[in-house]
Amino acid sequence: MGSLRVVLVEDHTLMRAGIRALLQALPDVDVVGEADNGPDAIELVSTTRPDLILLDITLPAMNGLEVAERVAKEFAPTRTIILSMHTDAVYVRKALQAGASGYIVKDAGVQELEAAIRAVMRDETYLSPGVKGTPAQYLSDDPTEDPLKKLTRRQRETLELMAQGFGTRAIAEKLNVSVKTVEFHRAELMNRLEIHDVPGLVRFAIRAGLVSSEH
Repeated sequence: MGSLRVVLVEDHTLMRAGIRALLQALPDVDVVGEADNGPDAIELVSTTRPDLILLDITLPAMNGLEVAERVAKEFAPTRTIILSMHTDAVYVRKALQAGASGYIVKDAGVQELEAAIRAVMRDETYLSPGVKGTPAQYLSDDPTEDPLKKLTRRQRETLELMAQGFGTRAIAEKLNVSVKTVEFHRAELMNRLEIHDVPGLVRFAIRAGLVSSEH
């Protein structure tokens, strides 16, 4: 693999220490910098120009998807591997479309981490075994692969406000529609997303990146 310069970005100190230990167990891998938020990650990549950035998907100030997109556009050939707790298709799709070359779930072991790094540095796309589907499917424009594309603009607005904690009447006031219209949109959301309760819709909105989550 040669001498590989890696920047590690993870906002949880203990998690970052564990990932660093895994990296240090790999031959010829040099961790040249660490950050716990998006803007610092961009600054590190700019100053150190690493071969690879290992990047948490949920970060303060600027999330990992935004960082990955900027790295792909501004700092090629630096490659990005996203680290996430989730195997949801929505997260994987967004990561790959943002320019990431790999997607690893955080319970991966040292062997998977090394396999992912080797694959990405060969210009391949790596997905953790727990992720369903292929990179080509996630990068396609087929609306059936992205549940958000099933929704109208008004439905997305309704879902976002629901996830922010607004009740039916407050949503109606914000969107300047009737309460019955909001109830109709909510019913349509449940039907199109095949999610049949409000907490489930809120969880979906967080996973889809419509709103941020506390972590």
